[in-house]
Amino acid sequence: MDKLKILQINKLYYPVTGGIERIVQQVAEGLQDKTDMEVLVCQERGKTIVEDINGVKVTRAGSYGVFLSMPISFIFLRKLRKMSMDKDILHFHMPFPLGDLACILSGYKGKVVIWWHSDIVRQKKLMYVYRPLMDKFLKRADAIIVATQGHIDGSDYLSKYKDKCIIIPYGVDLLIEDRGTQYYKNAVPTHKKQLKLLFVGRFVYYKGCEVLLRAISKVDGIELNMVGSGELEPKLKEDVIKLGIQNRVHFLGNIGDNELNKAFEECDVFVLPSILKSEAFGLVQIEAMAYGKPVINTNLPSGVPYVSIDHVTGLTVPPNDVQALADAIQWMALHEEERIEMGRKARERMKECFQMESMLKNVLKLYQNL
Repeated sequence: MDKLKILQINKLYYPVTGGIERIVQQVAEGLQDKTDMEVLVCQERGKTIVEDINGVKVTRAGSYGVFLSMPISFIFLRKLRKMSMDKDILHFHMPFPLGDLACILSGYKGKVVIWWHSDIVRQKKLMYVYRPLMDKFLKRADAIIVATQGHIDGSDYLSKYKDKCIIIPYGVDLLIEDRGTQYYKNAVPTHKKQLKLLFVGRFVYYKGCEVLLRAISKVDGIELNMVGSGELEPKLKEDVIKLGIQNRVHFLGNIGDNELNKAFEECDVFVLPSILKSEAFGLVQIEAMAYGKPVINTNLPSGVPYVSIDHVTGLTVPPNDVQALADAIQWMALHEEERIEMGRKARERMKECFQMESMLKNVLKLYQNL
Protein backbone atom coordinates (compact mmCIF):
# COMPACT_ATOMS: atom_id res chain seq x y z
CA MET A 1 0.00 0.00 0.00
CA ASP A 2 1.28 3.46 -0.86
CA LYS A 3 2.24 5.69 2.04
CA LEU A 4 -0.28 8.34 3.08
CA LYS A 5 0.71 11.81 1.92
CA ILE A 6 0.55 14.15 4.89
CA LEU A 7 1.12 17.90 5.09
CA GLN A 8 1.55 19.34 8.58
CA ILE A 9 0.83 23.06 8.87
CA ASN A 10 1.91 25.37 11.69
CA LYS A 11 3.12 28.92 12.25
CA LEU A 12 6.78 28.05 12.80
CA TYR A 13 9.15 25.09 13.01
CA TYR A 14 12.48 24.07 14.51
CA PRO A 15 14.89 25.68 15.37
CA VAL A 16 12.17 27.93 16.80
CA THR A 17 11.53 26.44 20.24
CA GLY A 18 8.05 26.21 21.70
CA GLY A 19 5.70 23.50 22.85
CA ILE A 20 3.70 23.36 19.62
CA GLU A 21 6.80 23.50 17.43
CA ARG A 22 8.24 20.54 19.32
CA ILE A 23 5.06 18.50 18.79
CA VAL A 24 5.05 19.27 15.04
CA GLN A 25 8.69 18.18 14.80
CA GLN A 26 8.12 15.03 16.84
CA VAL A 27 5.21 13.96 14.62
CA ALA A 28 7.08 14.83 11.41
CA GLU A 29 10.28 13.00 12.32
CA GLY A 30 8.54 10.17 14.17
CA LEU A 31 6.24 9.29 11.27
CA GLN A 32 8.47 10.13 8.30
CA ASP A 33 9.22 6.44 7.67
CA LYS A 34 5.57 5.41 7.84
CA THR A 35 4.10 8.31 5.82
CA ASP A 36 5.09 10.69 3.06
CA MET A 37 5.38 13.67 5.42
CA GLU A 38 6.00 17.34 4.59
CA VAL A 39 5.74 20.47 6.71
CA LEU A 40 4.55 23.96 5.75
CA VAL A 41 5.22 26.88 8.07
CA CYS A 42 6.13 30.57 7.85
CA GLN A 43 9.33 32.47 8.22
CA GLU A 44 9.44 34.85 11.17
CA ARG A 45 10.76 37.30 8.58
CA GLY A 46 12.34 36.78 5.17
CA LYS A 47 11.93 35.05 1.83
CA THR A 48 10.57 31.56 1.20
CA ILE A 49 13.03 28.74 1.70
CA VAL A 50 12.80 24.94 1.49
CA GLU A 51 14.96 22.84 3.82
CA ASP A 52 15.61 19.24 4.70
CA ILE A 53 15.65 18.96 8.49
CA ASN A 54 16.46 15.50 9.84
CA GLY A 55 14.97 13.95 6.72
CA VAL A 56 11.77 16.03 6.71
CA LYS A 57 11.04 18.47 3.87
CA VAL A 58 10.13 21.81 5.47
CA THR A 59 8.83 24.73 3.43
CA ARG A 60 9.01 28.10 5.18
CA ALA A 61 6.77 30.61 3.39
CA GLY A 62 8.19 34.11 3.25
CA SER A 63 6.75 36.73 5.60
CA TYR A 64 7.07 40.42 6.33
CA GLY A 65 7.33 39.77 10.06
CA VAL A 66 5.06 38.85 12.97
CA PHE A 67 2.12 40.94 14.23
CA LEU A 68 -0.03 39.89 17.22
CA SER A 69 1.85 36.56 17.25
CA MET A 70 0.86 35.94 13.62
CA PRO A 71 3.23 35.89 10.61
CA ILE A 72 2.25 38.31 7.84
CA SER A 73 2.56 36.02 4.84
CA PHE A 74 0.51 36.23 1.65
CA ILE A 75 2.59 33.64 -0.15
CA PHE A 76 1.62 31.13 2.55
CA LEU A 77 -1.91 31.06 1.08
CA ARG A 78 -0.57 30.17 -2.36
CA LYS A 79 1.89 27.64 -0.97
CA LEU A 80 -0.79 25.75 0.89
CA ARG A 81 -3.08 25.67 -2.13
CA LYS A 82 -0.30 24.27 -4.30
CA MET A 83 1.19 21.83 -1.78
CA SER A 84 -2.20 20.42 -0.74
CA MET A 85 -3.20 19.25 -4.22
CA ASP A 86 -1.78 15.72 -3.93
CA LYS A 87 -2.10 15.26 -0.16
CA ASP A 88 -4.35 12.72 1.55
CA ILE A 89 -4.50 14.63 4.82
CA LEU A 90 -3.78 18.20 5.92
CA HIS A 91 -2.83 18.32 9.59
CA PHE A 92 -3.15 21.82 11.11
CA HIS A 93 -1.94 22.97 14.51
CA MET A 94 -4.10 25.59 16.21
CA PRO A 95 -4.25 28.38 17.15
CA PHE A 96 -3.09 29.65 13.74
CA PRO A 97 -5.75 31.87 12.07
CA LEU A 98 -3.73 32.19 8.87
CA GLY A 99 -3.85 28.41 8.54
CA ASP A 100 -7.64 28.39 8.94
CA LEU A 101 -7.99 30.98 6.21
CA ALA A 102 -5.54 29.23 3.89
CA CYS A 103 -7.41 25.93 4.17
CA ILE A 104 -10.82 27.45 3.49
CA LEU A 105 -9.53 29.44 0.49
CA SER A 106 -7.55 26.52 -0.94
CA GLY A 107 -10.50 24.52 -2.21
CA TYR A 108 -8.91 21.38 -0.73
CA LYS A 109 -11.37 18.46 -0.70
CA GLY A 110 -9.40 15.86 1.26
CA LYS A 111 -9.29 15.03 4.95
CA VAL A 112 -8.44 17.70 7.54
CA VAL A 113 -7.04 17.04 11.02
CA ILE A 114 -6.71 19.80 13.59
CA TRP A 115 -4.53 19.52 16.68
CA TRP A 116 -6.10 21.97 19.12
CA HIS A 117 -3.29 22.99 21.45
CA SER A 118 -4.99 25.88 23.25
CA ASP A 119 -7.64 28.58 23.07
CA ILE A 120 -6.65 32.09 22.08
CA VAL A 121 -6.75 33.83 25.45
CA ARG A 122 -5.03 37.20 25.28
CA GLN A 123 -6.28 38.70 21.99
CA LYS A 124 -9.97 38.76 22.96
CA LYS A 125 -10.83 41.65 20.61
CA LEU A 126 -9.31 39.71 17.72
CA MET A 127 -11.71 36.85 18.48
CA TYR A 128 -14.70 38.95 17.45
CA VAL A 129 -13.24 39.04 13.94
CA TYR A 130 -11.68 35.59 13.94
CA ARG A 131 -14.47 33.55 15.58
CA PRO A 132 -16.64 33.05 12.44
CA LEU A 133 -13.60 31.87 10.46
CA MET A 134 -12.53 29.56 13.27
CA ASP A 135 -15.99 28.01 13.56
CA LYS A 136 -16.12 27.41 9.82
CA PHE A 137 -12.73 25.70 9.99
CA LEU A 138 -13.72 23.54 12.98
CA LYS A 139 -16.87 22.45 11.12
CA ARG A 140 -14.69 21.59 8.12
CA ALA A 141 -12.37 19.38 10.18
CA ASP A 142 -12.74 15.61 10.08
CA ALA A 143 -11.05 15.16 13.47
CA ILE A 144 -9.80 17.39 16.27
CA ILE A 145 -6.94 16.13 18.44
CA VAL A 146 -6.60 17.33 22.04
CA ALA A 147 -3.99 16.23 24.57
CA THR A 148 -6.34 15.89 27.58
CA GLN A 149 -10.01 16.01 28.51
CA GLY A 150 -9.20 19.34 30.13
CA HIS A 151 -8.60 20.86 26.71
CA ILE A 152 -12.25 20.12 25.86
CA ASP A 153 -13.81 20.95 29.22
CA GLY A 154 -11.86 24.17 29.67
CA SER A 155 -12.23 25.50 26.13
CA ASP A 156 -14.58 28.35 25.31
CA TYR A 157 -15.01 26.99 21.79
CA LEU A 158 -14.76 23.18 21.59
CA SER A 159 -17.93 22.05 23.37
CA LYS A 160 -20.07 21.92 20.23
CA TYR A 161 -17.34 20.00 18.39
CA LYS A 162 -16.61 17.48 21.16
CA ASP A 163 -17.90 14.57 19.06
CA LYS A 164 -15.00 15.19 16.68
CA CYS A 165 -12.43 15.37 19.47
CA ILE A 166 -9.91 12.57 19.99
CA ILE A 167 -7.64 12.56 23.04
CA ILE A 168 -4.01 11.84 22.20
CA PRO A 169 -1.70 12.78 25.09
CA TYR A 170 1.67 14.31 24.29
CA GLY A 171 4.72 12.09 24.74
CA VAL A 172 7.90 12.96 26.61
CA ASP A 173 10.92 13.53 24.38
CA LEU A 174 12.82 10.25 24.00
CA LEU A 175 16.21 11.77 24.88
CA ILE A 176 14.80 13.34 28.03
CA GLU A 177 13.10 10.10 29.02
CA ASP A 178 16.36 8.19 28.53
CA ARG A 179 18.31 10.71 30.60
CA GLY A 180 15.62 10.62 33.27
CA THR A 181 15.78 6.84 33.36
CA GLN A 182 19.55 6.80 33.77
CA TYR A 183 19.33 9.35 36.56
CA TYR A 184 16.47 7.62 38.37
CA LYS A 185 18.20 4.22 38.31
CA ASN A 186 21.27 5.61 40.02
CA ALA A 187 19.71 8.27 42.27
CA VAL A 188 20.22 7.84 45.99
CA PRO A 189 17.77 9.82 48.16
CA THR A 190 19.64 12.01 50.63
CA HIS A 191 18.31 14.26 53.35
CA LYS A 192 18.62 17.92 52.37
CA LYS A 193 18.42 20.95 54.58
CA GLN A 194 17.46 23.22 51.68
CA LEU A 195 14.71 22.33 49.18
CA LYS A 196 15.57 23.03 45.54
CA LEU A 197 12.82 24.12 43.16
CA LEU A 198 13.07 24.33 39.37
CA PHE A 199 11.13 26.45 36.88
CA VAL A 200 11.65 26.00 33.13
CA GLY A 201 9.86 28.21 30.61
CA ARG A 202 9.52 31.61 29.03
CA PHE A 203 9.29 34.66 31.26
CA VAL A 204 5.96 35.86 29.85
CA TYR A 205 2.64 37.10 31.22
CA TYR A 206 0.84 33.80 31.74
CA LYS A 207 3.64 31.77 33.34
CA GLY A 208 3.10 33.16 36.85
CA CYS A 209 6.77 33.85 37.57
CA GLU A 210 5.95 36.96 39.63
CA VAL A 211 3.60 34.89 41.79
CA LEU A 212 6.32 32.28 42.24
CA LEU A 213 8.88 34.81 43.43
CA ARG A 214 6.47 36.29 45.95
CA ALA A 215 5.69 32.78 47.22
CA ILE A 216 9.42 32.02 47.58
CA SER A 217 9.83 35.13 49.71
CA LYS A 218 7.31 33.72 52.20
CA VAL A 219 9.16 30.42 52.73
CA ASP A 220 12.58 30.24 54.36
CA GLY A 221 15.29 27.83 53.26
CA ILE A 222 14.09 27.40 49.67
CA GLU A 223 16.33 27.69 46.60
CA LEU A 224 14.94 28.29 43.10
CA ASN A 225 16.60 27.85 39.71
CA MET A 226 14.85 29.59 36.83
CA VAL A 227 15.67 28.37 33.31
CA GLY A 228 14.58 30.48 30.35
CA SER A 229 14.27 34.05 29.19
CA GLY A 230 11.61 36.47 28.01
CA GLU A 231 10.21 39.96 28.08
CA LEU A 232 9.61 39.94 31.85
CA GLU A 233 13.17 39.00 32.77
CA PRO A 234 14.34 42.53 33.77
CA LYS A 235 11.28 43.01 36.00
CA LEU A 236 11.68 39.59 37.60
CA LYS A 237 15.29 40.34 38.46
CA GLU A 238 14.17 43.64 40.02
CA ASP A 239 11.49 41.78 42.02
CA VAL A 240 14.09 39.35 43.36
CA ILE A 241 16.11 42.25 44.77
CA LYS A 242 13.04 44.04 46.18
CA LEU A 243 11.91 40.85 47.88
CA GLY A 244 15.38 40.24 49.31
CA ILE A 245 15.70 36.73 47.84
CA GLN A 246 18.63 37.33 45.47
CA ASN A 247 20.75 34.78 47.33
CA ARG A 248 18.14 32.04 46.84
CA VAL A 249 16.93 32.65 43.27
CA HIS A 250 19.23 31.92 40.33
CA PHE A 251 18.53 32.89 36.71
CA LEU A 252 20.28 30.31 34.53
CA GLY A 253 19.20 31.70 31.13
CA ASN A 254 18.60 29.58 28.04
CA ILE A 255 20.85 26.61 28.74
CA GLY A 256 21.86 23.61 26.63
CA ASP A 257 20.58 20.07 26.94
CA ASN A 258 23.38 18.92 29.26
CA GLU A 259 22.86 21.84 31.63
CA LEU A 260 19.08 21.31 31.58
CA ASN A 261 19.59 17.65 32.35
CA LYS A 262 21.69 18.64 35.35
CA ALA A 263 19.02 21.13 36.48
CA PHE A 264 16.34 18.42 36.43
CA GLU A 265 18.62 16.04 38.33
CA GLU A 266 19.50 18.55 41.05
CA CYS A 267 15.99 19.82 41.78
CA ASP A 268 13.70 18.29 44.39
CA VAL A 269 10.43 19.72 43.04
CA PHE A 270 9.39 21.12 39.68
CA VAL A 271 7.04 24.10 39.75
CA LEU A 272 4.67 25.30 37.02
CA PRO A 273 2.93 28.38 38.50
CA SER A 274 1.00 29.44 35.37
CA ILE A 275 -1.95 31.77 35.91
CA LEU A 276 -3.91 31.63 32.63
CA LYS A 277 -5.14 28.79 30.42
CA SER A 278 -2.74 29.93 27.71
CA GLU A 279 -0.79 27.23 29.55
CA ALA A 280 -2.75 24.36 28.09
CA PHE A 281 -0.59 21.37 29.08
CA GLY A 282 2.94 22.21 30.20
CA LEU A 283 5.26 19.77 28.44
CA VAL A 284 7.92 20.52 31.02
CA GLN A 285 5.76 18.75 33.60
CA ILE A 286 6.21 15.36 31.94
CA GLU A 287 9.90 16.09 31.45
CA ALA A 288 10.33 16.64 35.19
CA MET A 289 8.21 13.56 35.89
CA ALA A 290 10.62 11.51 33.75
CA TYR A 291 13.27 12.28 36.39
CA GLY A 292 10.95 11.19 39.20
CA LYS A 293 10.31 14.74 40.38
CA PRO A 294 6.99 15.78 41.95
CA VAL A 295 5.26 18.80 40.43
CA ILE A 296 3.54 21.82 41.90
CA ASN A 297 1.10 23.09 39.27
CA THR A 298 -2.06 25.21 39.14
CA ASN A 299 -5.72 24.31 38.80
CA LEU A 300 -6.23 25.94 35.42
CA PRO A 301 -9.26 25.17 33.19
CA SER A 302 -6.94 23.42 30.75
CA GLY A 303 -4.89 20.24 30.55
CA VAL A 304 -2.36 21.34 33.20
CA PRO A 305 -3.94 19.64 36.26
CA TYR A 306 -4.62 16.51 34.19
CA VAL A 307 -0.88 15.97 33.74
CA SER A 308 0.33 15.96 37.33
CA ILE A 309 -2.42 14.89 39.72
CA ASP A 310 -3.03 16.70 43.02
CA HIS A 311 -1.82 14.76 46.09
CA VAL A 312 -0.69 11.87 43.87
CA THR A 313 2.21 13.08 41.72
CA GLY A 314 2.48 16.52 43.28
CA LEU A 315 0.33 19.38 44.55
CA THR A 316 -2.13 21.55 42.63
CA VAL A 317 -2.95 25.06 43.87
CA PRO A 318 -5.30 27.80 42.68
CA PRO A 319 -3.71 30.01 40.00
CA ASN A 320 -2.44 33.44 41.03
CA ASP A 321 -2.63 32.56 44.75
CA VAL A 322 0.67 33.49 46.39
CA GLN A 323 -0.15 32.06 49.80
CA ALA A 324 -1.44 28.74 48.43
CA LEU A 325 1.71 28.34 46.36
CA ALA A 326 3.88 29.22 49.37
CA ASP A 327 2.00 26.67 51.48
CA ALA A 328 2.54 23.96 48.83
CA ILE A 329 6.26 24.73 48.72
CA GLN A 330 6.44 24.62 52.52
CA TRP A 331 4.60 21.28 52.56
CA MET A 332 7.12 19.80 50.13
CA ALA A 333 9.96 21.00 52.35
CA LEU A 334 8.47 19.49 55.50
CA HIS A 335 7.32 16.15 54.07
CA GLU A 336 10.38 14.55 52.54
CA GLU A 337 9.16 10.94 52.45
CA GLU A 338 5.80 11.88 50.92
CA ARG A 339 7.57 14.13 48.41
CA ILE A 340 9.86 11.31 47.28
CA GLU A 341 6.86 8.97 46.95
CA MET A 342 5.06 11.58 44.82
CA GLY A 343 8.12 11.68 42.59
CA ARG A 344 8.02 7.91 42.19
CA LYS A 345 4.35 8.04 41.23
CA ALA A 346 5.07 10.95 38.86
CA ARG A 347 7.54 8.81 36.97
CA GLU A 348 5.05 5.92 36.87
CA ARG A 349 2.39 8.24 35.44
CA MET A 350 4.79 9.52 32.81
CA LYS A 351 5.58 5.97 31.70
CA GLU A 352 1.93 4.94 31.68
CA CYS A 353 0.31 7.99 30.06
CA PHE A 354 2.85 10.16 28.24
CA GLN A 355 4.95 7.95 25.97
CA MET A 356 6.20 9.23 22.61
CA GLU A 357 5.62 5.84 21.00
CA SER A 358 1.95 5.90 22.04
CA MET A 359 1.46 9.45 20.77
CA LEU A 360 2.91 8.64 17.35
CA LYS A 361 1.05 5.33 17.12
CA ASN A 362 -2.28 7.03 17.85
CA VAL A 363 -1.68 9.85 15.38
CA LEU A 364 -0.82 7.34 12.66
CA LYS A 365 -3.90 5.27 13.52
CA LEU A 366 -6.06 8.39 13.15
CA TYR A 367 -4.52 9.12 9.74
CA GLN A 368 -5.19 5.55 8.61
CA ASN A 369 -8.77 5.54 9.89
CA LEU A 370 -9.52 8.75 8.02
